[in-house]
Amino acid sequence: MKRFSLPIFCASAPSAITLAVGVGLSAMSLAVQAQEKVLRIAMTAADIPRTLGQPDQGFEGNRFTGIPMYDALTQWDLSKANAPSVLIPGLATSWAVNASDKTKWTFKLRPGVKFHDGSPVNADAIVWNVQKVLDKDAVHFDASQVGVTASRMPTLRSARKIDELTVELTTSEPDAFLPLNLTNLFMASPAHWKKKFDAATGDTPADKSKAAWTAFAADASGSGPFKMARFVPRERLEVVANKTYWDAKRVPKLDRIVMLPMPEANARTAALLGGQVDWIEAPAPDAMAQITQRGFKIESNAQPHVWPWQLSFAEGSPWLDKRVRQAANLCVDREGIKTLLGGMMAVPKGTVPPGHPWWGNPKFDIKYDVNAAKTLMTQAGHSAAKPLKVKVQISASGSGQMQPLPMNEFVQQSLKQCFFDVEFDVIEWNTLFTNWRKGAKDPSANGANAINVSYAAMDPFFGMVRFTSTGTFPPVSNNWGYFGNPEFDKLIAEARTQFDDKKRDVALSKLHARIVEEAPFVWIAHDVGPRAVSSKIKGLVQARSWFVDLAPISIN
Repeated sequence: MKRFSLPIFCASAPSAITLAVGVGLSAMSLAVQAQEKVLRIAMTAADIPRTLGQPDQGFEGNRFTGIPMYDALTQWDLSKANAPSVLIPGLATSWAVNASDKTKWTFKLRPGVKFHDGSPVNADAIVWNVQKVLDKDAVHFDASQVGVTASRMPTLRSARKIDELTVELTTSEPDAFLPLNLTNLFMASPAHWKKKFDAATGDTPADKSKAAWTAFAADASGSGPFKMARFVPRERLEVVANKTYWDAKRVPKLDRIVMLPMPEANARTAALLGGQVDWIEAPAPDAMAQITQRGFKIESNAQPHVWPWQLSFAEGSPWLDKRVRQAANLCVDREGIKTLLGGMMAVPKGTVPPGHPWWGNPKFDIKYDVNAAKTLMTQAGHSAAKPLKVKVQISASGSGQMQPLPMNEFVQQSLKQCFFDVEFDVIEWNTLFTNWRKGAKDPSANGANAINVSYAAMDPFFGMVRFTSTGTFPPVSNNWGYFGNPEFDKLIAEARTQFDDKKRDVALSKLHARIVEEAPFVWIAHDVGPRAVSSKIKGLVQARSWFVDLAPISIN
């Protein structure tokens, strides 16, 4: 298939070449680190994800600055490559919904856990961390952390201390998804923040609070397996082992991890082959053979992660006709994209695959059928002489975005044969991710009627609910396209209020089937999370998850 280059209009950032060369360790630091077991990772992000407790840069932030440095009440089991990642206790050892009032949950906390600064992880700390993103009257409330947090747990309203190791969380409505959502609320040290606040200058408490969070980000304190050691925005983050971590199985084997932002795939690949890093996310597909020939390993695994176009249902959108939406899903040559990516993707049939408990056997079959797509487009009034113009906002790189420019170019040409005239608005990844919460009606959409943001689908809220509920319209969560109606709200309510796992799966299967049939997305790929790593790396578990645990990894 013919390839076309795309114009790229990105926010300023260090060039990929500068990063690939400039991130080399100085002679002095090399001498020091020669005595350490050091892992160097090149991320796809153009900047270090935020370090103050609630990361940005999509889930790459959770992966590299959230999970390593912080803990949440609940967490994902990332210890297995041959089984789905499931929810397990984190800072909470157990939790239960109130039998008589299902808007209230009781969480029992793990005793003896301390933040990196030595202060205790207790009920007061949990309440404080809920307040930082939900209580606008709290002195430590930080609006900058709200967007990447509240949209991921939209029903949580408050927290209350019951005793030193027990906390009660209250939701706006019965919500069986809450324990899953809480994997995204990372706990920062209130005592460490208070020291920053006391030392800060400012005319008002709000000014001092903002300064305190800035200072905290540069000298963070969580309770995770790694502690911040050095932070240089747009250049590097270094973390060192927390040898007193509460989970003996996750006490780090590495002494230090160096994380480097490197958004361009070829630059990441060159850095790996040149010995400047030991691990790269999303290697350049056309370099896979060279990478393996040079003795590096390519790690990948099926994971619940979707690479789609999310469509607008705002007034005047070209996607309001279901025939058009289904035609686009029938006109994408996904096997061709898989070949383009060196096999590093899975072909989707929906948000979850057939055989999944939430599959539901939808009546619309997502496949490559150009003739069927043309028939639908003709019925909708379009032809080669009268193509349908659509505009998609995309990024040039980013967390979970795989290889967005060549993939979108391929889709553009694939859809052309079915009477689609596709235009792209290419912007910087973190800006795109921010726009995703603002919605299709916001000026930030720049006239786009679709957006290309990949998403994790490991839980019902992340995979389905936030895109199909009228209660998650912007700015509440990520229903960018304003898709939703009473039928979907009813299906969501049935699933959300079902606290029996098997019955909840049945309800979710009905929801998934209807989502596929109505096609608010063009499902293009399921990511398999390819990363290229040095053969010196041991203990890496490529879980069936968007996340990875760095704690068990060692390096020769």
